[in-house]
Amino acid sequence: MANKWQVDEGKAWFQKWWPDQVPKNIDFEEITAGEFFERKRKRYPNENIMWFLETWMTYEEAGALIDSFGTALAELGVKKGDCVALLLPNSFQYVIGFYAALKIGAIATGINTTYMPLEVLHHLEITNAKYLIVLDALYEPVIKPIISKTKIEKIVYSNVADLASGIPGILKILGKLIGKLPKGKVDFNPSYKFKDLLKTPPNLPKVNINPTEDTATYIMTGGTTGVPKATNLTHFNIVSNALQCMHWLGGEQPGLGDIGVLPLFHSFGLTAVMNTAIALGGWMMLFPRPPETEEFLKDVQKLPAPKGLAYAGAEILFKRLAEFPNINEYDIMGKLSLCISGAGPLHAPVQEAFQKNTGGTIVEGYGLSEASPVVSSGSLFNPSPLGNIGMPIPGTDWAIFETTSLSLEAGPIADGGPNSKYGEENTGEICVCGPQVMVGYLNQPEETADTIQEWDGRLWLRTGDIGFMREDGMITIRDRKKQLIKIAGHSVFPKEVESMLMENEAVSEAAVAGLPDPEGKVGEIIKAWVELRPEFIGKIIPEDLITWTEENLTKWKCPTLIEFIDEIPKSVLGKVQRRQLQEADPLWK
Repeated sequence: MANKWQVDEGKAWFQKWWPDQVPKNIDFEEITAGEFFERKRKRYPNENIMWFLETWMTYEEAGALIDSFGTALAELGVKKGDCVALLLPNSFQYVIGFYAALKIGAIATGINTTYMPLEVLHHLEITNAKYLIVLDALYEPVIKPIISKTKIEKIVYSNVADLASGIPGILKILGKLIGKLPKGKVDFNPSYKFKDLLKTPPNLPKVNINPTEDTATYIMTGGTTGVPKATNLTHFNIVSNALQCMHWLGGEQPGLGDIGVLPLFHSFGLTAVMNTAIALGGWMMLFPRPPETEEFLKDVQKLPAPKGLAYAGAEILFKRLAEFPNINEYDIMGKLSLCISGAGPLHAPVQEAFQKNTGGTIVEGYGLSEASPVVSSGSLFNPSPLGNIGMPIPGTDWAIFETTSLSLEAGPIADGGPNSKYGEENTGEICVCGPQVMVGYLNQPEETADTIQEWDGRLWLRTGDIGFMREDGMITIRDRKKQLIKIAGHSVFPKEVESMLMENEAVSEAAVAGLPDPEGKVGEIIKAWVELRPEFIGKIIPEDLITWTEENLTKWKCPTLIEFIDEIPKSVLGKVQRRQLQEADPLWK
């Protein structure tokens, strides 16, 4: 047992809001992802593990396919340490491919299915992938233009419906789900059909895997600098984070469903959906793309969930449910029982409307790819205050350090102990310590040294997020260190201005960023991009909103410019893309 991850139970966050259902500390056994899966397979062989395209699969069925596919990969030449890339949507194939690769000591890396060819090429180059598992429909438009520039040696391809068995009218269902029939030709040589490889008699090679040292997956991230790089997550990292999440949700609960709208290629979906569902002994509800709200409600209504459903996602997903007209026509009351909103703040009106309309519980959580990614969450079992990112999950320690310091040697401003300085006036960089923290960035020693640093005999992750600790040990995030706006010596947090703008009844969404001051007087000016609520379109102008901010915000926090746009751009996780708006602006250029 790795007991070095025990957290002092005298820390502030354990004293007031900590849920009785969740242990303050747990033991983290050093096992591989394969061993983690096999324990659940043995314990719950006949329980469902996945639902996809109207088809169910049990733990035993999935385990048998994983072993056959892993054997096939080994026979194709995949060895320990080789990187296997997955360009697949959420599907049976993704889960099978991921665990098959890890069982034979290979490294799995999921590729964003919305990427364009050059973005995919960058991902393949960084991770040095030699093998690719691809959706047949994505091969020609995305892979074929760049395949000659990669190190890919062999390709395995699959149709999205390959494992959806015995479904009447499957083409009609797929047409509805995907928008068009997802099929395509793969002419790479050599290439192999996913379905054919599943017929391989299971005979997995014996591979010596060190859980704490050997990489399980590369997850792409912008990190704390915005430059794409690969986080190196070990077997111990991802298994530990899954177990932490399991305990935060109340412990093993076979039969509990875990909604998989989040993409599995992202660390949030990887852990909060796939691995947490397995840790629970539960099942994942997999969607190949985010469904329309009405379609989603129909699925939630029809699928049996006597133990309820866990749902992790960005606030926008919960906002759509909270605002959906006639939601009471669907029999979902109480089903969405354990919901965590991440990738940005959860606003009180969304929380209140969601809980009223669904009968579920929703809290705000926090994480980042460098931490596998889950770090903290509000309590799902008793009231805890909104406006912060909650408490660190079991085995996780956190602290606030000076933002300007190049090292952590001086010690924290606040760490939940007796010498902590609490409150907004003691704002600094959020740093995290726990078994889920990455080994480092792949082939980026300088970036790793800047991000993973030692203090008090342990390694800490400098998150790049700015915040302060409250007296109850919870942390409130102010913003990203790299996105602070500097105006005439004042530091302005974009998130604060966005939150204030969204208090206006006309504003649905807002994004804020700094732009160069065209007059050269104050360094930067603030610009806000605003998405109006439909009923206010054409009824107000940007100047009205600027006047309103001047009445409600300190002078230097008020936007100089406001632009109304049809939709605030977001990532596949629902995170606001400030940089995209900023860099497209004429003043930036």
